[in-house]
Amino acid sequence: MKRRVVKLTPQPQPKPPWADLRLRDRIKPGVRVLFVGINPGVRSAITGHHFAGYSNRFWKLLYESGLVPEPITHLDDDRFPEWGYGITNLVARPSPGIDDLRPSDYADGWRALDRKIRRYRPAIVALVGVTLYRAILPRLNAKPPLSAPVGLRPETIHGARVFVLPNPSGRNAHFSYGELLAAYRSLRRAVDSLARSV
Repeated sequence: MKRRVVKLTPQPQPKPPWADLRLRDRIKPGVRVLFVGINPGVRSAITGHHFAGYSNRFWKLLYESGLVPEPITHLDDDRFPEWGYGITNLVARPSPGIDDLRPSDYADGWRALDRKIRRYRPAIVALVGVTLYRAILPRLNAKPPLSAPVGLRPETIHGARVFVLPNPSGRNAHFSYGELLAAYRSLRRAVDSLARSV
């Protein structure tokens, strides 16, 4: 007697309610530093604000490094242009983590980011995360660095200097808070130096 094999077709999973949400960029003409994240997390997508994760230290680091003059939170991201800053993401699609991103997300995201940098002409593009820097490095026709690539880099994008910041997420165990703060203070010095040269 022949045994009948029944093939089960996996059922498509329903999309989570936040999957189609997109964050609004906070960029205006005259931006000096454009902060770029890799992509929004789920809480950022739901709240509509950048770096809104509970364990994310981005906003605290901005204040403690002197990049902003007062303590702010993700709810204040609309104020970025007050200080000559802008904020966007390489990939617009939110996800629980970067492992959910596809190669096409990076390719599409780079084309959009390249257009934004060309349009707004920031003096510095601050890439928030070493993974983000490594993701766009091939698009800049640059060789991967031998050491940890935090700080001011030799590459430029449409004349903008590239500055790499460690990812401030609480899940990033590669950098201590002291190392994160040192990197953000280094960016503040680069911004101060830029202001003096204008």
